[in-house]
Amino acid sequence: MELLQVADAVAREKNIDKEHVLEAMEEAIKKAGRSKYGHEHDIRARIDRKTGDIHLTRHMEVVEEVENEAVQVTLAKARRKNPKAQIGDFIVDPLPPIDFGRIAAQTAKQVIVQKVREAERERQYNEYIDRKGEIVNGLVKRVEYGNVTVDLGRAEAVLRRDECLPREHFKTGDRVRAYIYDVRKEPRGPQIFLSRTHPMFMAGLFKAEVPEIYDGIIEIKSVARDPGSRAKIAVISKDSSIDPVGACVGMRGSRVQAVVGELQGEKIDIIPWKPDPATFVVNALAPAEVAKVVLDDEGNKIEVVVPDDQLSLAIGRRGQNVRLASQLTGWTIDIMTEAEERERRQTEFSSRSALFMEALDVDDMIAHLLVNEGFTSVEEIAYVDLDELTRIEAFDEDVAAELQNRAVTFLEQQNEILETKRRELGVEDAVANIEALSPSMLVKLGEKGVKTLDDLADLAGDELLDIIGKDAMTLDEANEVIMAARAHWFADEEGAEG
Repeated sequence: MELLQVADAVAREKNIDKEHVLEAMEEAIKKAGRSKYGHEHDIRARIDRKTGDIHLTRHMEVVEEVENEAVQVTLAKARRKNPKAQIGDFIVDPLPPIDFGRIAAQTAKQVIVQKVREAERERQYNEYIDRKGEIVNGLVKRVEYGNVTVDLGRAEAVLRRDECLPREHFKTGDRVRAYIYDVRKEPRGPQIFLSRTHPMFMAGLFKAEVPEIYDGIIEIKSVARDPGSRAKIAVISKDSSIDPVGACVGMRGSRVQAVVGELQGEKIDIIPWKPDPATFVVNALAPAEVAKVVLDDEGNKIEVVVPDDQLSLAIGRRGQNVRLASQLTGWTIDIMTEAEERERRQTEFSSRSALFMEALDVDDMIAHLLVNEGFTSVEEIAYVDLDELTRIEAFDEDVAAELQNRAVTFLEQQNEILETKRRELGVEDAVANIEALSPSMLVKLGEKGVKTLDDLADLAGDELLDIIGKDAMTLDEANEVIMAARAHWFADEEGAEG
């Protein structure tokens, strides 16, 4: 019974299953038995779960032909002990109880400690794997090279130096609050990784301070942080009578100040989330004022025009404000002043006017009219409905038709020049037959040495865009072009199998 009492005490102390402790003891007794009777034997140990008695046995497998006399026995010999023995059965011989010597006892103790430790680690892992994403409190146990070991009560966690806030130093015994961002099995047991710089740490602090977030009335849509310096958090209320920003700020700023205090004075901008990207980006760039936004859905980019005196505020110190706004919204934000935008528009106007004057052989007045109506390329004029051109003031049907004919003729001439160049560069017809590739794209591919279907098939989507220009098509379209180039590979494989 003494063994059962010891197992019970260890199980309670380590908060693990008693069965794990008994299995560890059995493993230790088995190891000691092998040390006494020989490691080559199949020695097994069992502790009676009711009485605590130890049963030590040697097992020998019944086989037709013995290869290892220590663990195998012939059927004839086996039937002397058990007349009913069959091939594949085991003959079990009881062994006398072991009188543990000093070395055997030491070995047994090591095995038990190791097994108990493994069981404890398994319990820790199972307990904390479900707590990923929680905020926990603990005490600093030790600090090594800036990495902090935190005692969580029933487990230890690691707060690495790069997960601490800048200029933040902990001493042994300090209380620490952090976010569990990962739990994984390591060779030394489960490792619980904490962070104070993770965006969700701030979200969790707001959830603790703002009852409306905890209750689900206010939702945190996104968070962006420059740890220890500045942060932005986007919130939305599911109840129209509750102001999400006001609720997060609290009476006289009490709620937000509690979060700021925990984050060592990190400045926090609380922003109302909007489904419309343009409005959301404008809100995210606060406190800067925005004059105009231009969305590019395909490139996931947004161009923001700000008054000249607001530029430095919009960009922020070392680009912090625009960087956080970009992280918060998920859009790439390009900022320019009104003066820069006017200059760019003037440059675009001049270059487009010059293009139309040369390509369509028209005077500057007609070219300016086309640019003012929003035409940006000769292709648009060539393939647009004639009605679009006749709507322009001073253009009748004859003028519109003539402009369209000149545009088509110009494009045909350009394509002939490009087609000749494509052939000179040695770009195969098979590549030219891919519909999505225009003559100008084919020339660019040829200039970069992409001349066969295999050359094109070897590219990745982003490599293709680097050659033909990122504005030429989307990444998905580029990937489709490459899959079209690879089609003959699969056709060759199917032919070989057939």
